[in-house]
Amino acid sequence: MLLPSVDALAAQLPDGALVAMPPDYSLPSCALARALVRRNVRGLRLLGAPVLGFAADLLIGAGCVAEVETSAVTLGEAGFAPRFTAAVRAGSIVMRDATCPAIHTMLQAAEKGVPFMPIRGLIGSDILAQRPDWKVVPNPFAEDGADPVVLVPALRPDVAVFHAAMADAHGNVWVGRRRELATMAHASLRALVTVERVVEGNMLEDETLAPGVISALYIEATALAERGAWPSSGVFGDYAPDIVHMAEYARLARTEEGFRAYLARETGAARVAAA
Repeated sequence: MLLPSVDALAAQLPDGALVAMPPDYSLPSCALARALVRRNVRGLRLLGAPVLGFAADLLIGAGCVAEVETSAVTLGEAGFAPRFTAAVRAGSIVMRDATCPAIHTMLQAAEKGVPFMPIRGLIGSDILAQRPDWKVVPNPFAEDGADPVVLVPALRPDVAVFHAAMADAHGNVWVGRRRELATMAHASLRALVTVERVVEGNMLEDETLAPGVISALYIEATALAERGAWPSSGVFGDYAPDIVHMAEYARLARTEEGFRAYLARETGAARVAAA
């Protein structure tokens, strides 16, 4: 379903939803994040798949987020995510530490329709003490119960949110080699996607495009948003990440006043920014 605007797409995302978002290198929908700020959404629980970046920092700073589960929140070359850092220090959001492999594995379990999946590499780390929902069990195929493994539960987000280069008239979206976005869409109950353009035909019938397509079966709604991944990500063949803008954001968002000024300028959400 193609909606008339990004703001109409934002209206489909309820307060309190568990929202899966990709990192800055993997087509986040910054346009939808700005629309959610304008909508004054509240109580979101963000899942980094597996890392969060600029769009998440924007939502956190605007007071839209109650909880974060991720392996990191970062602006990459621009440094720390300043509003996330401030929120954690102030205790205004709940932080649930995870690892990149664990998040991918939990999403893959939901994608496959199984209640949990095993994973290695966590045993001996401090993170297990912070995650009672992750269970260390004996390998049932090893002799005498040796060779312990960790079981992580399936994780099914309410909504997956990301950007894509294009959609077709059938509702399929093309993400190219970013197959982690397909895992997000498959694992989530719904997917809301902004796109650079809508093309004619059915991309699933094109042998060259089909491998990079997420079927409309997994996409609830799309909306046109030219440069929708700007500034933190680029779209191949269209534009690159805006490293100058990202550095400016990192500088301004170090203070609450600077962040409010940025938010008012870039989202038009002056009332939210001053809240």
